[in-house]
Amino acid sequence: MSHIKYPHLFKPLAIGSTIFRNRIFGSPTGPSNLSSFNYPTPETCAYYERKALGGAASVCVGDCSVDPVYGRTGSSRIRLGEQGAFSAMGKLADSISRHGAVASVELQHGGSHSFGSFEDGNQIYGPVEYIHENGCHVLPMTEEHIAMTIEKFAKAAAWCKSAGFGMVTIHGGHGWLISQFVSPISNTRTDRWGGSIENRCRLPVAICDAVRKAVGPGFPIEIRISGSECHPGGYDIDEGIEIAKQLDGHADIIHVSAGSHEVWDVFTVTHPSMFLEDGANVKYAAETKKHIKKSYVATVGALSDPDLMEEIIASGKADIVEVARGLIADPDLPLKARTGSEDDINKCMRCLACFSNLMARGQFLCAINPVIGHEYEAKFALPPAKRKKVLVAGGGIGGMQAALTAAERGHEVILCEKSSRLGGALLCEEGVPFKKNLAEYLELQAKRVHNAAIDVRLSTPVTPELAESLRPDVIIAALGARPVVPNIKGIKNPNVYSAEEIYVTPEKAGKRVVILGGGLVGAELGIHLAQMGRDVAIVEMLPELNNGGNILQGLSIGIEIKMLGIKVHLNTKALEISDRGVLAEGPDGQLLLEAGTVICAVGQKPLREEADALRFCAPEFHQLGDCLTPKNITEATKAAWQTARDIGR
Repeated sequence: MSHIKYPHLFKPLAIGSTIFRNRIFGSPTGPSNLSSFNYPTPETCAYYERKALGGAASVCVGDCSVDPVYGRTGSSRIRLGEQGAFSAMGKLADSISRHGAVASVELQHGGSHSFGSFEDGNQIYGPVEYIHENGCHVLPMTEEHIAMTIEKFAKAAAWCKSAGFGMVTIHGGHGWLISQFVSPISNTRTDRWGGSIENRCRLPVAICDAVRKAVGPGFPIEIRISGSECHPGGYDIDEGIEIAKQLDGHADIIHVSAGSHEVWDVFTVTHPSMFLEDGANVKYAAETKKHIKKSYVATVGALSDPDLMEEIIASGKADIVEVARGLIADPDLPLKARTGSEDDINKCMRCLACFSNLMARGQFLCAINPVIGHEYEAKFALPPAKRKKVLVAGGGIGGMQAALTAAERGHEVILCEKSSRLGGALLCEEGVPFKKNLAEYLELQAKRVHNAAIDVRLSTPVTPELAESLRPDVIIAALGARPVVPNIKGIKNPNVYSAEEIYVTPEKAGKRVVILGGGLVGAELGIHLAQMGRDVAIVEMLPELNNGGNILQGLSIGIEIKMLGIKVHLNTKALEISDRGVLAEGPDGQLLLEAGTVICAVGQKPLREEADALRFCAPEFHQLGDCLTPKNITEATKAAWQTARDIGR
């Protein structure tokens, strides 16, 4: 008998006539690449199909509107019940279920936060009347409107079942309609829908019961709740437990999440940032499960380590682990854990690049998985490549990915790195606790490179002479960048360090520190030093900190800066550095920021001249990553993957 390291995680679960092959469920994530009518496309199907192919027991299609007229939270939402969407939804269900996963749909209604409906000119409704800060006048739901909404959920569930889905997930958390009703803060009604816990939970209970009647016995019904709203004024875990007890037995699975989408300060609790611990929200499910008698309990949030997942199930904290970003970073997580390849899992860094790209560009991308956003094209085999000799100059994030992809395509690959280790400039952050998954990823990529058919040459800078002696067909320059040294009086003083030097040897930083530069590097270093007990100030010339295009990471950084008491001086320019600190000029004139240590983190200068020296040393030349334009891990990984795939076509 084969030894299974995670027996509890891979124990099947039966609900009615449905068998879930393990306890790892793909948590709801919204669809991207929809058609102009908001119908699923082949690209949409491929995104969810990839998770099913990787071994998840269930894959849930998120953000599906049960009421497009009154309850749509955003413009890009699948509109359940529309006849034109039926065949496309059937195709989506089949894309998931044919690989052995149970296809699920998230039934969503935004209530007073149905801003997609509001933008269309429709009136929106919630538990009570109020004026939202965006000017939207929310009206209270009448008895007739509540009855209609319950019916909408039921009809949407039956419609999804007819389309081939094997489960529905009712969204009852995160600040949307149901959670607006169950929360004593947002629901101050005095009729039978407000007041007592029984009254406030009357709506989700009625929705669950109506859905059950519509889909029949044995069809799995899941409801997601916020175990705690996690913000001042919101309800806590004790109230969350009482809400769950009201739902016990009305749904097969009570999916315990946390926080609210609609309160920015806790967005990165609902979607835990890298500054929170692994499994940050498991505690809410664990407490809830102690009081639930009939339903299964699922947990979610910051889960990508199968050892932790096994412990959660084995110890009885939850019956199911739900994974969202973990299956974006590595859709094969379940398969790798099952087959003894858990050391090869890309663990989500919780950098929030995925959701930030969804908000900015309308589709998911992943910093460490370049296939995300390109699942449809990646599922088809490319024509065999014409084998070429590829020289990759630089062993950082981009260089390693380019070498791996080129080797997979069958090319002869030589990877040269000027230092003694693969990993590039990001190796300096390997001692930062909240960057542990980045450190593990760099180590894993280096291991993959060394195990692949790649000629790795460390301590070997690529010069034109070396390139010409190797006679490659293709050169990929992934040389990186070097820190910019600003023209500030005193910049060469002995108390001035680069961010990289302090990352490597943080003990060099004194008790009081001033960081020049409020980009991701400077802000994250400031958080690291503050967590170590340093008094930190950040000086930034722009009117706000630079999130590098990662909106949500910027949000999480802002929360940490506030919590740690880091002082931020915006619209402020450093004039001079002395042994007393930094003389700066801000909106209120000149000020002296006293500090024993000054750290320079004002940006990176691409090594373009070094790349240009190699430009004509091979018939084909590609330049990527920071030596082209300093950006981020996501862009470097994506460019490296695509560049290497294009060679020899």
